[in-house]
This record gives sequence, structure tokens and C-alpha cells, in this order.
Amino acid sequence: MYKDKCNSKNRFSGMAENYNRFRPTYSSDTIRFLNDAIDFNENLVLADIGAGTGISSKMFLENGNEVYAVEPNEDMRIVLERVLSKYEKFHSVEGSSEVTNLQSESIDVVISAQSLHWFNPKLATKEFSRILKSNGMIVVIYNIRRNNLEGFMSEYSDLISKYGEKYINKSDDNLISKFFGERKVYEKILYNPQVVNFEELKGNLTSYSYVPKENNPKFKNMIEELKNIYDKYNKDGKITLEYDTYVSCCKIK
Repeated sequence: MYKDKCNSKNRFSGMAENYNRFRPTYSSDTIRFLNDAIDFNENLVLADIGAGTGISSKMFLENGNEVYAVEPNEDMRIVLERVLSKYEKFHSVEGSSEVTNLQSESIDVVISAQSLHWFNPKLATKEFSRILKSNGMIVVIYNIRRNNLEGFMSEYSDLISKYGEKYINKSDDNLISKFFGERKVYEKILYNPQVVNFEELKGNLTSYSYVPKENNPKFKNMIEELKNIYDKYNKDGKITLEYDTYVSCCKIK
């Protein structure tokens, strides 16, 4: 079930800098897959909905696309604008998945990167249909931790489950189908490892909205346990965070 919209707008307040520095980028093969699957090219106009600090927007701007980065959270949007203002085809928009504030039939492809779970499926689909041109597409991108591994990733996942809010650990396997229904969906899983030091590992952990922050009594113990795991598994000061980038795309109009 999607998270409460109002809650999601405020949930990342005060976390934007950490999010921008330590969240993983998406697989470099993402655009190559889209080229093959839906004839994606640099001439398409994109709306990146729930753009956050611009991790996904940057990838498409560097591909040459015009990108309207729609973000409801002011803290996130401030970082987004600072990071991406150098790109001529970048546009920052205060809006949400339900009210994007974009013109009707102005967008070729809607991008949702690491944000679909915050959307109301019915209202968002209606809004995307409004802003998309004929033959418009939706592309959903997620970085997902590999939780079924032994060693470091297993213990890191256990740590997150231990300290994270309980509701966040419940995934929705029907998330994509709620948006795409019976339409044909093109999907790809792309391996996306991230090699980090301890500072970056700590930043990755604390960038999640559902783990304790520094003013929480649990924070100190969480970081101590994280350091123990890091000390156990690091090689020459580095740890590999094992991610897969999941890409799904579908024509909805």
C-alpha cells in the first residue's frame, strides 16, 4: 500500500544532504536498456516525479534529455537545484505525483525512481495520463539491496530490520501491477554494486528515513553495531554494497 502522501512530503526534511551524498546511483546500463526496450533517445522530454536530490534526473540530463524534476519536499528541492542548475535542460518544479503542475500533453516519458511506493496509484496514474503525450511511457526505477546473500549484506540487512520502523520492511509485490495493470511491461534487472568506506556506509544507512537519527537513544548502538560489521568484513577499508537496479517501463497512453 502506498505511504501517506502528506507524510512522504515531510519525511525527508533535514536529510537531503545525506541523501544526495550517500544514496547509490543507478546502473550505467539503465539508459541502454531503455534504448532497446522503448526506443528511448535524447530528444524525449521527461518528468522525473519525486526527483529527490536529482540522482535519477542527473543520469538523464547527462544523456541529453530535457528533464522536469518534480519534487514536493523543499529541502530536497533546494539540493536538487544546487546540484543540477548547471544543466541547460533542467527544470525544477514544486509538485507531487497527484498534482505535478506540468502542462497537459507536454511529457514523453514519466520517470519514477525510488519513489513509486509514495504515490496514490489511482490519482497518480490519472495525472500521468494528463501530462503525457500520445504514446507516453512510464519508467519505474528502483535500487534494491540484495538481502539473500551471506556475509556482510546479510548482517547489514539484519541491522536495518532491527532498527528500522516495522512498517517499512513490508514490501508490496503488486506495486508495479497497480500502475501498469494488464499492459505489456518491459523489465530488466541490472547489477549495481557500490564500493564504499565506513563514512559512506554510515551515510548510506542514515539516509533512510526509517532508521533512528542522532537524537534517538537507539542511534549510538546502531552505529556501534554497524562499525562491528564493517570491521568484520571490510577489505582494505572498503565494503561492497550489493544492489540491483530494477527497471520497468510501459506505455500507458
